[in-house]
Amino acid sequence: MIDRILLNARIYTLNPAQPRASALAIARDRIVAVGDDDAIHALAGPHTAVDRLNGQMVIPGLTDAHIHWEGVARALRDIDLLDVPSKAEALRRVAERARQTPPGQWIVGRGWSQALWPDGAFPTAADLDGVAPDHPVYLAARSGHAAWVNSLALRRAGIGAHTPDPPGGALQRDARGEPTGILLEDPAMKLVARLIPDPAPDQLADWMAEAQRRAWAAGLTALHDYDNPSCLVALQVLRERGELGLRVLKQINDPWIEHAHALGLRFGFGDTWLRLGALKIFADGALGPRTAHMIEPYEGEPGNYGLVVTDKEHMFELVSRASAAGIPAAIHAIGDRAVHDVLDVYEAVRAEEAARGIPRQARRHRIEHVQLIHPDDAGRLGALGIVASMQPIHATSDYEMADRYWGARARWSYNWRLQLEAGAVLAFGSDAPVEPFAPLLGIFAAVTRRRPDGRPGPEGWYPEGRLDMETTLRGFTQGPAYAAGMERDLGMLAPGYLADLVVLDRDLYAIPPDEILETRVLGTMVGGEWKYRLFE
Repeated sequence: MIDRILLNARIYTLNPAQPRASALAIARDRIVAVGDDDAIHALAGPHTAVDRLNGQMVIPGLTDAHIHWEGVARALRDIDLLDVPSKAEALRRVAERARQTPPGQWIVGRGWSQALWPDGAFPTAADLDGVAPDHPVYLAARSGHAAWVNSLALRRAGIGAHTPDPPGGALQRDARGEPTGILLEDPAMKLVARLIPDPAPDQLADWMAEAQRRAWAAGLTALHDYDNPSCLVALQVLRERGELGLRVLKQINDPWIEHAHALGLRFGFGDTWLRLGALKIFADGALGPRTAHMIEPYEGEPGNYGLVVTDKEHMFELVSRASAAGIPAAIHAIGDRAVHDVLDVYEAVRAEEAARGIPRQARRHRIEHVQLIHPDDAGRLGALGIVASMQPIHATSDYEMADRYWGARARWSYNWRLQLEAGAVLAFGSDAPVEPFAPLLGIFAAVTRRRPDGRPGPEGWYPEGRLDMETTLRGFTQGPAYAAGMERDLGMLAPGYLADLVVLDRDLYAIPPDEILETRVLGTMVGGEWKYRLFE
């Protein structure tokens, strides 16, 4: 029985065997037929729902292939410091929250970036002490690789001049060796973050339900999540309630991989709604706090090569064991040295897999971000069959920092076209809440390499890296589907595929690039059900 048909649409299927259509039919949660209006309308029965789309564009559902979903849900309640233009404005927002919060309770926010401020200098605990002396304050940087805390937070964590830097992290210090209030990388950030009370799973699930509604409104139907097991618990609560309406690939961060091994879990365990993905490892830091691991030092900082978060030997041990246990790896690497070392690890593990007779498609290893690559390594992802999990919106957000701190090397940064031409599969995402989880903004960045305000100019930043619309859409659909082992279920609108799709109010293939920013999502369908719908 046909449950629903869509008629009079402009459907871009991303199916090379049938690229265009005007109608499709759905039975339960899958597409059963794609074609013209007359052929599809003839399949309708007495109880078939009929949606007439008046020539609107329909594309496969969009996937965010790198998102921190618990972070997104929590950020809805945190102080929003994204794109604040000055330290003074950040402090004003903290002061406002302090007036609304009982003394002694935590104040939490995220999104600041000193690189956007006039002097570019890191803030200090003393700055926060002036506006919130009676509240412990923890503010995550936009990059997610630094935190800004006040003196009360440092005291509660027992952090002082004699506190050693934790492995893989650092406490920024003043000339006397005293902590300044800036914590670099997760091991240092956790010294304070671990003291902040966690929400109960039911509460976190409530927050995720709100975030999910916003994701549908943005055109998202699937996510690849990189947060801790608490995120998985809350997702399961949503599933138990019958409220999970996004398809989630849940990666496993390396502190918990031993538990997966002990249980014998493998890549793809689960179903089309919630399944386990790859082992997640951090190789290095990020560009914003200048902790990404570099071959040559940062411009103007001759002694700064960034930070190693996971050393190469340990990384190999983790990836080798996971591969043998049926789990691929997804490794965060931003600096060119980190990318090089990760590629060396993958090359060694690929040799082990070949010796065992394991085909490459059985272990869909990834590098997350690939923000800067040395030209000698440019073709290695494609040659090794490694997925390039990249975030186009990072290029337009970060280009000023890249030019400042990487100089001429920046032409090799954020270059998804380079990876595409070398044969790598592209899987696009946002890294939210570092950036907004808004795929249309990512699409705009990929095809223009410009910010919404037009900077740095009409041709974009290193315009040779721009992509066409078809390739970009595949990066938000088919690339993530492949990376998740779901290419037979997701990524195109074809018979047998899940009925996940998005309706847009204009044709992305036909409009000038600037109009992408004006495009509205009119409807988002997941599993044959409208989760978001503006049309009648």
